[in-house]
Amino acid sequence: MNTIPPSINYHLWKPCNLRCRFCYAVFDEEPELQAVRGGLSEHECRAILDALRDAGAEKLTFVGGEPTLCPHLPALLAHARTLGLVNSIVTNGKRLREVLGAAPSTVDWVGLSVDSANEAVQARLGRGRGDHVARSLEHFRLLHALGIRVKLNTVVTSLNCQEDMSAFVRKARPERWKIFQVLPIEGQNSGQVEDLLITPEQFRSFVERHRRMRGEGLTIAAETNEEMKGTYAMIDPLGRFFSNVDGRYVYSPKILDVGVAAAFAAISFDRERFVARGGVYEWGAPRVPLTVSAT
Repeated sequence: MNTIPPSINYHLWKPCNLRCRFCYAVFDEEPELQAVRGGLSEHECRAILDALRDAGAEKLTFVGGEPTLCPHLPALLAHARTLGLVNSIVTNGKRLREVLGAAPSTVDWVGLSVDSANEAVQARLGRGRGDHVARSLEHFRLLHALGIRVKLNTVVTSLNCQEDMSAFVRKARPERWKIFQVLPIEGQNSGQVEDLLITPEQFRSFVERHRRMRGEGLTIAAETNEEMKGTYAMIDPLGRFFSNVDGRYVYSPKILDVGVAAAFAAISFDRERFVARGGVYEWGAPRVPLTVSAT
């Protein structure tokens, strides 16, 4: 079956303002990707969104790099809204206020990336310069005030696997907490991630430490390395589907050259495991348009 799943991750913008050591979205391992300075044009991105919707997509998550650095992200959010797509952004918070101000009521979900409640640990991981936790809490407060549904994304590494983040999570009040075991990907984080890797037992211990928070209205979606492989429908900054089944990225032809069905058929995707890891959940309908200000 070559039909795409209802939820798609679009890595539309290659650059990032931070240098997370475990980053698996560097997109610099082949000459064509090395030449990319941002991503596709707004026109090309719109065409991809149209094609995805026609192929059955329901929810689109804009990721990077850092998606809020993309100058046409607000226009893409607005276009996706006209297509009836549920819009999500996964971000470290850079330019989030500007994007929300430029595209009011077009964002349904925001996933904020915070790996530790300890500013020093975040800085050692390469996420922020000692102020990432405080800024993220400000962003959580803003999103709650705007009525945008919120996720927290955390990558568990050797630097934070012993931590108890419960107090921070209670302050952030996310609806969903995505907890990932740090994933090595050849060509993306090779040479940077090795001393951050943890065992499955260490990962399970981190998850179990926080499992009691499920009784506080929080959905915890924890994913081991094996659960992440081949269970995401992902598009790279060149507009190609890609998969991570073999511990490295394998890319399809460009969607705008061959169409969604042919491009998706060229990569490995396990639909049953996608569902089993919680890839389909109650993400709701697009927000009703409102006049809001992010200032």
